[in-house]
Parts: sequence; structure tokens; C-alpha cells
Amino acid sequence: MHPRTNRRSLLLAALISSSAISPRISNATIVEFQTVMGSFEVNLYDNATPATVANFLGYVNNGAYTNSVYHRSLPGFVVQGGGFTFDMTVPLNSIPTNPPVTNEPEFSNVRGTIAMAKQANDPNSATNQWFINLADNSTGLDGQNGGFTAFGEVVGGGMDVIDAIAALPTYDFGAPTDDLPLRNYTANDFANNVPLDGTHLVIVNAIIILDSTVDSAAGLNPPLNTANTGGGAPPPPPTASGGGGGGSFGIFGLLALLFGYRFRRP
Repeated sequence: MHPRTNRRSLLLAALISSSAISPRISNATIVEFQTVMGSFEVNLYDNATPATVANFLGYVNNGAYTNSVYHRSLPGFVVQGGGFTFDMTVPLNSIPTNPPVTNEPEFSNVRGTIAMAKQANDPNSATNQWFINLADNSTGLDGQNGGFTAFGEVVGGGMDVIDAIAALPTYDFGAPTDDLPLRNYTANDFANNVPLDGTHLVIVNAIIILDSTVDSAAGLNPPLNTANTGGGAPPPPPTASGGGGGGSFGIFGLLALLFGYRFRRP
């Protein structure tokens, strides 16, 4: 066998072996969010927002979002996650962040799109946190802070799961969990300082890759971002406060989770 042919064969074998061990491919375009509220699929815009998709999949492939928590819910606006994990104890743990990604505001922040949260006054500061738009937030988000990068959309009946999360009551345990959606938890529990556990938080058990066809978004028709900057709701908050070092969100967060602050909405 010719040496060059032999090298090609070895490389092909290595690729096949690698894919057999780990089916999660870095250019995947359809992912499934498996949550305690149900599963839903998101079709990523690989070709239009390649840097953002690669950034998101970097966290997915490293398992960073396993047992992560939806830590913010604003009905009629967004539900947000990607910043913290729950390991059966409180306080929550900050997910370590990779270097920030360049902003790619190609598409509009309409209902069902997933977009990146970022630091205020810094368009190119998105790292690990993402949010899903519950409504057409184009007026408020397409032009603010350079525009928020929508890098995929919920497909099928997935928004039923998202709407169910948004319908949960939220409680104020102090920033960054001052709009924390909770299950099986009442205003009375909050008033009596009932400790939180895994039956209360909205947890993402895992995000897995279903389809690695890069151009699977070709059949979608997301509206373009026209950078309408007039009025609208405020943008999502900055990414995890205090940086992403894998630690908790601090003593104040612990005190908040143990003793409670104030009930935000019924």
C-alpha cells in the first residue's frame, strides 16, 4: 500500500472510531434539551452564526450544561439558563466560562429563538448564558448593545415546554436568582424558608446532539435583524456575576436560598 493511502486509511479509521465513541459532533445543528419539564428540540443556525453555534456546542460537548438550571423567567419576555448548575446542594454553582464570542446579530429576536446573554455595553461579551424568547422581542433586543445574537430556534411543539416553564411562579432569592422559576413550591413555602432541592428547580438534565447536518437550518426562514432600536423590554442581564470559576454565587446567594427574600409573583 502506498504510504499516503495508508495514512488516509488510518485517519479514516480514527475518525470512525472517534465518532463511535462520541456521537456529539462539533458542527451539529439540531440539539435536544432534556429538562425536568419535558424535552424540546432547537435547530441551530450553523451557517449564519457559526461562531456563536460553535461556542454553544463547545459547552454542550463538554457537558457544561448537564444539570444546569433555568435561573431567570420573565413571562412574556424570556426564560434564561446556561449560567449555573445544581449538584443536589445549594447554593448553585457557576458554570466556568470560555472566552467571549464575537457578536453575530443576523436574525431577529422573535418568539421561539434562542439567543446569547452578555455583559451590558459590550456587544462581544457572550459566553455561556442563553435565553429563549417568549415573544417577539425584536424591538427591544435587535438593536440594544449591538443586538442580541439569535443562533437557533425551537422547533416542533417545543414551545409548549418553554411556555410551561414560563408559567411557573418565580421567587426573589437575590441576584442572579431574583426571578427564579420553581416547581412544587408555594408562597407559603417561601415565607417559611423551606429549603430548595432538586424537586423545586427547573433543571436541564442534558443537552444532546440529534442531527449533525450543518445545513439543516436551510429550510427555516427566520426574520432578519433590522436593528429596530425603539423602546421595548430591557435586555437580559449580564452573564454570571463574578466571573465563571466554577464556584457558587457567593454567601449572599446562600443566605438568600436558605432564608429567602421576597416573593416576586404568584
